Amino acid sequence: MKKAALGVLFTLLTLPLMAQKRLFTINDLIPGGSTYYQASMPETEYLTWWGDACIKLDMSHCQQVGTESARPEVSSLTLENINSVLADNGRKTIDHLYNATFPDAEKPYILIDRGRERTLIDWVNHQVIWKVNLTPQASNMDWNEHSKAMAYTVEHNLFVITEDGLTHQVSTDGSIDLVYGESVHRDEFGISKGTFWNPDGTLLAFYKMDQSMVSKFPQVNITLPSQTPEGESRIATTSPDPYPMAGETSHKVYVGIFNPQTDKTIYLNTGDPTDRYFTNIAWAPDGKKLYLIELNRDQNHGSLDEYDALTGEKLRTLFTEDNDKYFEPLHPIQFLPWDDTKFVYQTRRDGYNHLYIYNIKGQLVKQLTQGSFEVMEMLGFNKEQKTILYTSNEQHPLQQNVYKVDMKGKRSLLGNATGWHDATLSESGNFFFDNYSSPDIARKIDIVSTVNPKLSTLDFFTADDPWENFQVPEIKTGTLKAADGVTDLYYRLILPTDFDPNKKYPAVVYVYGGPHAHNIDASRNWGARGWDIWMAQQGYVMFCLDNRGSEHRGLAFEQATFRHLGVEEMKDQLCGVDYLKSLPYVDANRLGVHGWSFGGFMTTSLMTTYPDVFKVGVAGGPVIDWRFYEVMYGERYMDTPQTNPEGYEETSLLNKAQNLKGRLLVIYGGNDPVCVPQHTLSFMRACIDADTYPDLFTYPGDGHNMMGTDRVHLHNVITRYFEDHLKK
Repeated sequence: MKKAALGVLFTLLTLPLMAQKRLFTINDLIPGGSTYYQASMPETEYLTWWGDACIKLDMSHCQQVGTESARPEVSSLTLENINSVLADNGRKTIDHLYNATFPDAEKPYILIDRGRERTLIDWVNHQVIWKVNLTPQASNMDWNEHSKAMAYTVEHNLFVITEDGLTHQVSTDGSIDLVYGESVHRDEFGISKGTFWNPDGTLLAFYKMDQSMVSKFPQVNITLPSQTPEGESRIATTSPDPYPMAGETSHKVYVGIFNPQTDKTIYLNTGDPTDRYFTNIAWAPDGKKLYLIELNRDQNHGSLDEYDALTGEKLRTLFTEDNDKYFEPLHPIQFLPWDDTKFVYQTRRDGYNHLYIYNIKGQLVKQLTQGSFEVMEMLGFNKEQKTILYTSNEQHPLQQNVYKVDMKGKRSLLGNATGWHDATLSESGNFFFDNYSSPDIARKIDIVSTVNPKLSTLDFFTADDPWENFQVPEIKTGTLKAADGVTDLYYRLILPTDFDPNKKYPAVVYVYGGPHAHNIDASRNWGARGWDIWMAQQGYVMFCLDNRGSEHRGLAFEQATFRHLGVEEMKDQLCGVDYLKSLPYVDANRLGVHGWSFGGFMTTSLMTTYPDVFKVGVAGGPVIDWRFYEVMYGERYMDTPQTNPEGYEETSLLNKAQNLKGRLLVIYGGNDPVCVPQHTLSFMRACIDADTYPDLFTYPGDGHNMMGTDRVHLHNVITRYFEDHLKK
């Protein structure tokens, strides 16, 4: 009797503890909502480097942590001190120091960056060293810390402000058709900006893009009556969006070099730029030569070319690279800081992205890294040690770890051996701070020595798990064989909150599946998205599989889908479906699928190619026909419609509209510049003609992704569709 009574008492005492675990709201899991989404994210510390001194940034002050490079000047670096200097010089004061940077390793200079207003302060001597105020229309700011010159664009024209405050207008004829100083080739080939200072900031290379010959997609801008000034028309207007579709005329790109001292511009003598891509711009250490990787439109042949920066003449081609499917250069060359005659070149020519050393004659010196793994990012150099620091997935395909390699090819793992790591090097490369997570670690920050990491790793910060007081569903991972019967694929399985193995649950497959992306990795919660957790709380089994064609698994893994996007990917996803159906707690009659962008294409493809598998699908921002997608990405993976008509026909969802059986909701941004609305609208027309019945939801004025409160609204719409049509 006493034992029974004690057991009841123990149960009663533990019930309140269990009840303290609360359920998520969607605002806890999706950014942009009415509650503070960041509260469900792990806390962090804000760190930056001043030379080799690691500086902790805070609201009201800064302090040095973790390394031996003593900087006593940091003691006077306070918000009060900085605001005093700003106020004395007629500048706006700031609210915190979290965004501070230290551009000069030797001097006590702090850069206060507000985008268009920037101030460089010597906080020890209470002086403003440099300042700039740009027009509100300015964008694409690019500052050189050595010359203190800044490049920027206004309405597609390029400007430069030099240290003396003089403004140089590099171009005057900028327009939607003629674009200066901005990213080109639709941000493919690793391009993310359009200006490139030489090392000392005395010359500026820039892109000029002529897209006057490119067809314009007529985006429609709506205006609410309440937003229309009295007396003006309320009718919607069109906004032309130059969009070169696969197989059609593309833009032309030129590379200019502007000299602020002479106020003159020369252009590289590349010849006719038609159907050529100029990518991966890099300067020689002396700033007198410019290098770029040229790619043909077929994207199967590239060359590393050297140009004279003073005359614009091509000096030579150092070497070429070919691939029978496609060659995709993503990384500019980087010269060794201890040897100006050699540089690092990244390529996947042996099947995986690796580091190679070449000399300036174009001769291969050594392949530094090799093996069945990918070098993901080159972090920089340690000049004294003559080593290169980089991240890779050598430890495991789901991990990203920090490594160093010397000039003999000897590799060493740095820092923690598990999880997903993002590292930032100090000025010399002697240290890095390592911000990482793992499935069991919400966030951890270490300060690591690259010279002697075993003796000098500082366990600096460990975040509490912000989900500790929530009812978090169980997350599992594993491997399945791809449809080829050989390749291992990684999956993530999330069980419903309060899972009961004796019940039958509906299951939703979340899919992306395209190149340059993955869904499963060894980061916090195995990379699970907030919506996945939300759906598990609503009583769904959530499943995700990275099929062949996705990133970080090597070239053959990615190129398995070449010329037939979606075909092999769907076969792999069906292997995942077979696994789901084998689970006793999954209701095989209640399977759903959801994805966005390439995932929207995959969702619609699965619903129309295998119409008896999924009961419900939600496709967001989908590609419907690759003939409607842009030149650079589309032709890389599909070739042109003229050279691969069978592939385009096979993968066009317009040809499969008649197969739709289940409930399919298609969602798109009304002004999507990536997967233009023509995709979704043409599919709706095809379904009407085929007498099939998808549902449609649009976000007027939004682009390819919904942001802010629209993002929360979007995920409520998606959830409600599954609740209405799959759960019942």
